[in-house]
Amino acid sequence: MWRPLLRDAKRDNGPDMADNDIVASAGSLGSGPRSGRGHLRIYLGSAAGVGKTFAMLGEGHRRAERGADVVVAFAEAHGRPQTAALLDGLEVIPRTRIEYRGGSFEEMDLDAVLARRPEIALVDEFAHTNVPGSRNEKRWQDVEEMLDAGIDVISAVNIQHLESLNDVVEKITGVPQRETVPDAIVRAADQVELVDMTPEALRRRMAHGNIYPPEKIDAALTNYFRTGNLSALRELALLWLADKVDEGLQRYRNEHKIQGAWEARERVVVALTGGPEGKTLIRRAARIAARSSGGDLLAVHVTKSDGLTGANPAALAAQRRLVESVGGTYHQVVGDNISEALLTFARAENATQLVLGASRRSWLTAMLTGPGIGNRTIRGSGDIDVHIVTHAEMGRGKGLPRHRGGITRRRQLAGYALAVAIAPLLTFVLANLRSQLNLTSEVLLFLTWVVVVALTGGFVPALLAAIAGSLLLNYYFIAPIHQLTIAEANNALALGVFVAVALLVSSVVDTAARRTKQAARANAESELLATTAGSVLRGQQGLTALLDRIREAFGMDSVTLLESHSPSAQARTAASSWRPVASCGDCPITRPEEADVEVPVADNLSLALHGRPLPAADRRVLGAFATYAAVALDQERLAAEAEAAKPIAAADRMRTALLAAVSHDLRTPLASAKAAVTSLRTPDVDWDADDHDELLATADESLDRLTHLVDNLLDMSRLQAGALSLFPRPAGLDEIVSRALDNLDGRHAAAGKISVDIPESLPEINVDPAILERVIVNLTENALRYSPAGKPPLLSASALGGRVELRVIDRGPGIPEENRDRMFVPFQRLGDTDNTTGVGLGLALSRGLTEAMGGTLTAEETPGGGLTMTVSVPVVTETAYEYEPGRREREVQ
Repeated sequence: MWRPLLRDAKRDNGPDMADNDIVASAGSLGSGPRSGRGHLRIYLGSAAGVGKTFAMLGEGHRRAERGADVVVAFAEAHGRPQTAALLDGLEVIPRTRIEYRGGSFEEMDLDAVLARRPEIALVDEFAHTNVPGSRNEKRWQDVEEMLDAGIDVISAVNIQHLESLNDVVEKITGVPQRETVPDAIVRAADQVELVDMTPEALRRRMAHGNIYPPEKIDAALTNYFRTGNLSALRELALLWLADKVDEGLQRYRNEHKIQGAWEARERVVVALTGGPEGKTLIRRAARIAARSSGGDLLAVHVTKSDGLTGANPAALAAQRRLVESVGGTYHQVVGDNISEALLTFARAENATQLVLGASRRSWLTAMLTGPGIGNRTIRGSGDIDVHIVTHAEMGRGKGLPRHRGGITRRRQLAGYALAVAIAPLLTFVLANLRSQLNLTSEVLLFLTWVVVVALTGGFVPALLAAIAGSLLLNYYFIAPIHQLTIAEANNALALGVFVAVALLVSSVVDTAARRTKQAARANAESELLATTAGSVLRGQQGLTALLDRIREAFGMDSVTLLESHSPSAQARTAASSWRPVASCGDCPITRPEEADVEVPVADNLSLALHGRPLPAADRRVLGAFATYAAVALDQERLAAEAEAAKPIAAADRMRTALLAAVSHDLRTPLASAKAAVTSLRTPDVDWDADDHDELLATADESLDRLTHLVDNLLDMSRLQAGALSLFPRPAGLDEIVSRALDNLDGRHAAAGKISVDIPESLPEINVDPAILERVIVNLTENALRYSPAGKPPLLSASALGGRVELRVIDRGPGIPEENRDRMFVPFQRLGDTDNTTGVGLGLALSRGLTEAMGGTLTAEETPGGGLTMTVSVPVVTETAYEYEPGRREREVQ
């Protein structure tokens, strides 16, 4: 019996290991030991540093303590002391050295392991590529030889190295993975254990130096080890392992012939017929599956064994695409008994819920043909929950009921048929039973016949049946028989009562049918109007969608809302004075005279419908729709005006902030320069050389600051006007950073203390060098302003998926996450009370300039405290990947 193993991870890879970190184990179900072949156990991790190697070595110690013969065939500690300490006490097979291209590389000695022939071998880096000249190309092939030799193997691999997820991981992280292992090899393992750790805990381990050396920590945290990347990789690992567990569970159920549903995982099956209700059912089933984390959606269509189907192939193809777009799978099965085929498929897939559409049959058809597929499926479903979803057929149910008689034409024809068919049969039967029945019984039987005709066909067939019945009673059953005369008063009274009752019943039935029809229409009208009014008032329905609803409701070919530039009577007749504001359907109307139905909304607004004339009752409802259309038009225009006013309001706010900045921040350097120059020109004071130079330096510094502020204001204005000229070209980031730091030397004494880590191997970037240099200067000045003493900023860079990222890292107080978007708003200086340093345009201008070059500027917390500004810009060309001989499975930086 399979049991999931959840145990606390006691892999003390560092003091910051989270207490709730777990190792989830999923064993191979129902697969016992295989004769002559060893067993494979794999530790699966979502990223480097989660503790796979630590867990593998820990398991080796536990096996050795129980008396097993355990050796370390290959283990890589990656410089982590806690992992290296676990190698003590275990026998380590010496590595073999292979010469390749003038270099010497270490690899696992497969021959030595096979000659040693231990019970258990610990082999790290399952997806590793061996150095050319080795016995096998891949390490997993070495492991296969060990298993064939009867050696049990414990290994480790990261989720990004599985072949099926290679492209997915590259899209998430931007880093291609060249070392992969086929999924089938890992799935064939006897046991796969997930070594799990939350992204936050893993980043803490990284920041504490438990994974990489200090010089690589910042780059790793802001590149591959982002919270989003780690969360996505963790989810991939959990889902992949869930599929592995599910395979084992299905195998166990098949081996033990278990037919009932095990609700270990929600599986929702939706039955499709190819009808118009399919989209509704798919979306409903997708919502049901989404309520359960990891729930599966399976769509199934049942065809007859003769290959014939009444479904529309195009509709089925569209529904299949919809199923796949919501993450489900499409299946087609064969079966003459649809309900039985559905249940068989659901049980085979261990489904927990089955979604069916409500029957499209009429009540009469259901009464004549018996229970439908839904009822039969519910009776045989057992422990599978069955959902019957109501739906409206596409193109039907939306229109308003037509004004006709209470009884449909089909029912009237059925009434006539009953009247004609039953009259002679009833007369023949009663004539043969004349000696056993009296006139009262005969009248009642004829009355029953008339009532049945009235209930079926309404008043007119019942009237004809009553007249025919009275004549038949008079001729065949009232003395004198076979004559159209009445001899007794009682017989005349009975015949009169018969006719009166027949007519009254027929009238009541017909009136009730009419009232039912009227009530249904009134209900449809009120529901349609209420729904439409609510959508229009809430602004949820656009004008075109509203016109389309009008077209469907009234069965029109096209609906057009016309507007006239002149409301005068003469202008309304001219075609040039009208223009379509919005329309739907074929052949839109251009003038009110072309419409089959026109509803004036205002003097200059008219709703025109093309298709057929409408009765007066429909025109009454159409008038309400026309009013809704006018309201929707006003809403659209008001929304457009409000959207057009937003830039104006933003410009007003910008001007107000600019005036405030000019009135205060620009005045300060201007006043300093003015004071210095005025002092120099004062004839009453004889300045010595030092004072003279100091006043000139003050004026020069103030004017430089003023120039810098004005340049920022002008550049921000150009950015907002879209008039900033850019000249992108290939350039090296290291050169741009060097020039930016040289520009800082004259303004900041601490500029020379900035730490720089720009690899020379970075690809060239496609930017405007002068613009990017200004961005770097602004960001670095900001970092210097807030960096504490003794902790200068760090500038580091790395390549990631066709882009180069430059990170400006400081160890200052940082900015709360909720304020990080505000920091890029012009004239914002969060927490800065020094109004002499600028107008708050540096970061706003930096982001604008970066985005103008096709890049991005984002802010995030520096692990351990501080703020990291990341500038991402496109590269000119992607660098080619070259094989590095003897390369170990690298932890991505």
